[in-house]
Amino acid sequence: MLTILKRIVDEVNRQPVLEKALAKVAQMVKESMQTECCSIYLSDDENRHHLLMASDGLALNAIGSVAIRFDEGLVGLVGEKEEPVNIANARSHPRFLVTPQVHEDAYNAFLGAPIIHQRKVLGVISVQQFKAGLFDESEVAFLVTLAAQLGAAIAQAEAREAIDRAENPALKTRSKSLKGVGGANGVAIGSAFIIQPQVSFTSIVPKRTHNIAREIIRFKQAVKKTQQELKVLSGKMTQILPSDTSAIFDVYHHMLNDDSLGEKVQEQIHSGWNAATALKIVIESICSEFEQMEDSYIRERVTDIRDIGQRVLGNIVAKELARRALPDELILVAEEVTASMLAELPREKLVGICSIKGSNNSHAAILARALGIPAVMGVEELPLNNLDGRKTIIDGYSGHVFFNPDAVVTREYRSLQVQEQALDSMVQTIASEDACTADGVPLSLSINTGLAADFEVVRGIKADGIGLYRTEIPFMVRSCFPSEQEQFLLYERALDAYPNKPISMRTLDVGGDKPLPYFPITEDNPFLGWRGIRMTLDHPEILLVQVRAMLRANIGRGNLQILLPMITSVAEVEESLRLIEQAHYELCEEMEMQIERPKIGVMLEVPATIYQIGLLSKMVDFFSVGSNDLTQYLLAVDRNNPRVANLYDYYHPGVLEALHYIIHRCHKHSIPVSICGEMAGEPIGLLLLLAMGYRHFSMNAQNLLKAKWILKHLSITQAESLLAQISDMSSPQQVRNSAIKMLDELGLSGFIRAGK
Repeated sequence: MLTILKRIVDEVNRQPVLEKALAKVAQMVKESMQTECCSIYLSDDENRHHLLMASDGLALNAIGSVAIRFDEGLVGLVGEKEEPVNIANARSHPRFLVTPQVHEDAYNAFLGAPIIHQRKVLGVISVQQFKAGLFDESEVAFLVTLAAQLGAAIAQAEAREAIDRAENPALKTRSKSLKGVGGANGVAIGSAFIIQPQVSFTSIVPKRTHNIAREIIRFKQAVKKTQQELKVLSGKMTQILPSDTSAIFDVYHHMLNDDSLGEKVQEQIHSGWNAATALKIVIESICSEFEQMEDSYIRERVTDIRDIGQRVLGNIVAKELARRALPDELILVAEEVTASMLAELPREKLVGICSIKGSNNSHAAILARALGIPAVMGVEELPLNNLDGRKTIIDGYSGHVFFNPDAVVTREYRSLQVQEQALDSMVQTIASEDACTADGVPLSLSINTGLAADFEVVRGIKADGIGLYRTEIPFMVRSCFPSEQEQFLLYERALDAYPNKPISMRTLDVGGDKPLPYFPITEDNPFLGWRGIRMTLDHPEILLVQVRAMLRANIGRGNLQILLPMITSVAEVEESLRLIEQAHYELCEEMEMQIERPKIGVMLEVPATIYQIGLLSKMVDFFSVGSNDLTQYLLAVDRNNPRVANLYDYYHPGVLEALHYIIHRCHKHSIPVSICGEMAGEPIGLLLLLAMGYRHFSMNAQNLLKAKWILKHLSITQAESLLAQISDMSSPQQVRNSAIKMLDELGLSGFIRAGK
């Protein structure tokens, strides 16, 4: 069963045209289940019907023309119920729909299963047979399992075809967007620039070409380059391996010199596919044939065929990538955007970010917000290899991405960009003012940073210091641990950015979605693993060097505060304080002077810690709430996983209750508390936190002025009235809707959606 399922799903991924892929699936399912008919319908939400896209058993002229409304027929019933429907005699069922053009009069038994992806019904797959009677449990299980696997494959194929349709002006179709999660607010218009670690056949998206001669030359040049590389490798391996072992390279040479392989690829190119797609079709077709052979030796050659094909593919794509120039308005598109990618690209050209992996609070999204670059994360169906150079629009508010947008969509977003610029100019008018509410309650607004660029962003803007200095960012863009002197120079600059104002430096917080390339950590559950203080306590040499650099930088300045991340227990704080005291003592001895002891704080982000506030308040000087990780751990949601990104929500009633509990406990124990997670920089989050009693906020530099403007036009009484309204609400969306309504009434809607 598993082998059959794999072959069927592979067929969808292998076929470059969705209609052909579905036709092949219908044929394979009919044969595998030994039934008389298999049909596949795809759902059209706009027209609210299921369109027959493939069938082996129904009339051929019905394919592409018969549409069944969502509320009619057995196919509609499967879509409505979102579960399999198994009927012994379909013709006697009250929902049976007579459709003469499909010629299904002879069929009685019916089994249908919904094709679902990310909670959305994409279509229905059904099987029918002449003999009346229910399909057995194993047949139902097979069809349900297949439908579940088809969901992701069809979603990706539909996304690919939507992009291709938008590229063809003759089709005159309105631009369709792909949906992800808004990672950083803002609108960006530019050209897609693809970065991916390794090209493979699975990542190749079928692409047409009009220049047949050029593609044949590209293929032949790639084969020649591969032959040269194999010759070098063969020479090296012959020196260290027996001749019979290194003979595999002779096999590779034979395959490359085989005229039939080249002829098959060139046939595909002549039929209109580019070189990479043609090679993909041929290699995967050969592998599929070999995998079905009974001879074990022939089956084992599949690995060799894939390997040689992969080498040729790499040379086809590498030459194409090497010719790329950086567009002036660059939108970075990658499977997973990393800090090193952002560091390598010129900041003046980077206008937007789009990532397949990640959510609104993955590290890449936080970096995007810090840089003021609109970002969309978790666009799972993104066909990377088909996007490079395409005109792209990023809507970081809604999470929509448009590739090859039409003139109407482009004009709409150009207008929104103008409105955003007007909004930015408006908030600049209060740059030098203190932060306070409309009824005069003073507040503290600090920045979250770790990037040198942040200091330029806030130049001329009155802020109350740095609430969170992410020391891991300089670690992440290096090839080894920075020395004490290198860290000292970085920290000195940060402390000088706000003289006489508190600068909270968080000790190294890596792990989870913040890896160090030179210190890899491989774990099954990285967010629940060896990260933050857990790692640095296990490696005191790293923590001691970092603390020494901080203490040295603080000499003559006196505005350093040290923040400990991922604290779970009192014992961890005791050990951290001991190491900080050790570094302080050693430095005083070396420099023969008394060095000021900084204030020490603890991040409240592990749920267990919020129930130890009373104990910890006797040991440290202040707390800082990390709403990003606190939300993640309270909701048991990996904030970097796009499949559960919709469950990660600051405004979940349980998260709000925890935040309310924290401020209450901190007030009871008379210990200062600030909030430095990304929630503090969001208008809705800011409103709710203010109502709970928080008065110290830290956020990325790009949001500080907008937050100051919102607070200046909002009274404590208004905020508290909202908190009272949401006290009995059961869903995050209800909370969000109430907050949006209040912001709209206050004329602040431009801060929560695109436009002014």
